[in-house]
Amino acid sequence: MTPKRIFILDGHPAAQSLSRGLLQTYADRARAAGHEVRIAHLHDLTFDPDFGAGNYENWKPLEPDLEHVLAQIEWSEHLVLAFPLWWGAMPARLKGVFDRAFLPGRAFDTRVTKMGMPTPMLGGRTARVIVTSDTPIWFLRLVYGNAVLRQTRGQILGFAGIKPTRFTLFSGASAPKPGAVDRWMKRIARLGTAGA
Repeated sequence: MTPKRIFILDGHPAAQSLSRGLLQTYADRARAAGHEVRIAHLHDLTFDPDFGAGNYENWKPLEPDLEHVLAQIEWSEHLVLAFPLWWGAMPARLKGVFDRAFLPGRAFDTRVTKMGMPTPMLGGRTARVIVTSDTPIWFLRLVYGNAVLRQTRGQILGFAGIKPTRFTLFSGASAPKPGAVDRWMKRIARLGTAGA
């Protein structure tokens, strides 16, 4: 197994969470397996998540924490992102990271297009997205059409060239059944060891 450069982004706004615990397990196992790991926690980042006027001509300068996150993504070969599913999507503050940091010239190139779409600039990287939810996985798929997966994979990470993006979903997160968290941690530990 070839060691990877792995950037982990804890997308839960709280200081302590299941997402953070899962990612710490991933990080510990990845480091033990020889991968180079860097980690950032959304809770610790200071930035304005509001993009503002909504155009790419006069955007706000990126705060140092957003510059740091973007630099870590650019450094990485593999991105690991975890967040809770809130109202069918990632938390608004996490979405603000992508709204603000994924800009032309860093995440995509609007000057070079193919079929009217900008050229991705973050290619050559893969991703693992870990989602915790109270909604059963079958309900997410059959009723909601896996909307959060499609958005994260296609309209955010894939748009910037990060692919493939693989998902790990854990449901019943607010009141897990006995033994569930231990099983989740073991699954995440295996992913960390593999750098997957």
